[in-house]
Amino acid sequence: MNNTSLHDLVLDLVIGAFRWSHFAAGVAWIGMLYFFNWVNAHFVAKLDAPTKQKVVPELMPRALYWFRWGAAVTWLTGLLLLFAIYYHGRNDYLLASGTDPVLLASLTKPNGAPTPAAWLPGFIALLLGFALYDVLFKFMKSSSQQILGGVLWAVIVIGMGCLLDTTFHYSGRAVFIHMGAILGTAMAANVWMRIWPAQRRIITAIKAGTPPDAKDVFSAGSRSRHNTYMSMSLLFLMVSQHHTTLYGGNPWSWQACVAVVFAIGSLTTFLLYKRSAKVQGF
Repeated sequence: MNNTSLHDLVLDLVIGAFRWSHFAAGVAWIGMLYFFNWVNAHFVAKLDAPTKQKVVPELMPRALYWFRWGAAVTWLTGLLLLFAIYYHGRNDYLLASGTDPVLLASLTKPNGAPTPAAWLPGFIALLLGFALYDVLFKFMKSSSQQILGGVLWAVIVIGMGCLLDTTFHYSGRAVFIHMGAILGTAMAANVWMRIWPAQRRIITAIKAGTPPDAKDVFSAGSRSRHNTYMSMSLLFLMVSQHHTTLYGGNPWSWQACVAVVFAIGSLTTFLLYKRSAKVQGF
């Protein structure tokens, strides 16, 4: 076996391990997310104060442990996959095939991998996306404002995809995967920076028999709902690389395809919330 084939074999094994870990951690994370929103929220609402004081401090820290570490491992392995496949791999995964040859040469290393000038805009988009999302929803408090915020957030994500497409010459596949990663980064940051800190204070208050701070309840609840809504579109965008007609070769623009995905995902999540409220215990 020559050095090139050995390198490819090792790289395939590493990427396979990252994919497996990414998928397994994602199942744990999103599964717990749905449990919190469609099962646990309705269950806890039925408990009286003394029961809640006993159950919540025992149940929630355990559930939130798997929830937050599932989010962390999913995000970290996703980032490793981005670097292994798009930022370190072949430039045709990251950059559009119709890119000007002179420009393409300036964005590609001698070994064919993209330069930092090529992949850095995509990486920055992940962090910038959460910053914009976080600022946006600090001003969106009422139900109508939350809906407006959701629409604006979808426009921001699609707009960032357009920027990667037209300004930085990303391929359709790379644009879709980066829009999914923008959502995933916002969701993981929500878990660690907004939901978990608020839940720690809520659990502590319930254990002490005192009412939780209303701001913490709103923060934990609203950000968890945001993650639930984002998860539907995220899951679709993560597997979109297997459906090339979505980002190229169809009679509609990819922007319209993503807008439809966001709309269908949001409607589906809304209906599942409605259904979850009607499921009763014995």
